[in-house]
Amino acid sequence: MEFGFFLALGLSYLIGSLSTAIIVCRVMGLGDPREGGSGNPGATNVKRLYGNKAAAITLAGDLLKGVVPVLIAYGFGFAPDQVFWIGFAAFIGHLYPVFFGFRGGKGVATMLGVMLALHFWIGLAVVATWLFVAKVLKISSLSALVASLLAPFYLYGFTDQSAWVWGSALMTLILFWRHRSNIRRILRGEESLIKKA
Repeated sequence: MEFGFFLALGLSYLIGSLSTAIIVCRVMGLGDPREGGSGNPGATNVKRLYGNKAAAITLAGDLLKGVVPVLIAYGFGFAPDQVFWIGFAAFIGHLYPVFFGFRGGKGVATMLGVMLALHFWIGLAVVATWLFVAKVLKISSLSALVASLLAPFYLYGFTDQSAWVWGSALMTLILFWRHRSNIRRILRGEESLIKKA
């Protein structure tokens, strides 16, 4: 089973390495999202550069990269802590994709996908947190930071899986690191607001 676990980690990382933003933009004949806007290959930057359709497909793909490995891991009977780390591998793949020069996104949608597949109701609470903060403050990056910060507390309060709690805390630290430029702009009051379609 240990071999199977490490194999699953590797396959999950490869799934995460499929950069949805770059693939979608290539298929749709658009430019590389890493070369425009914020330079981040994620749904927010794709929307900024190329509109809602490409962004929606990117978001769905990034979510699924977190959902699919976790559900497959559950299906193969891995232990709950192993299931989390399999999802975590997809998250790392999204951040550092082997297929795209290790230049990936910031991981928010893939993290949400992992949470939804791990525990649907807690994942839904994390998504609802993102939506609420986005509605009130209209800053996408701040919404992501608040949602990721609360995720370990939701898991601590409503599950008995300590590996999920500590693992999600590690995810949160990584997300904060990946958003360090956004945090600086937030503190200066210069971060872009979410615009209506």
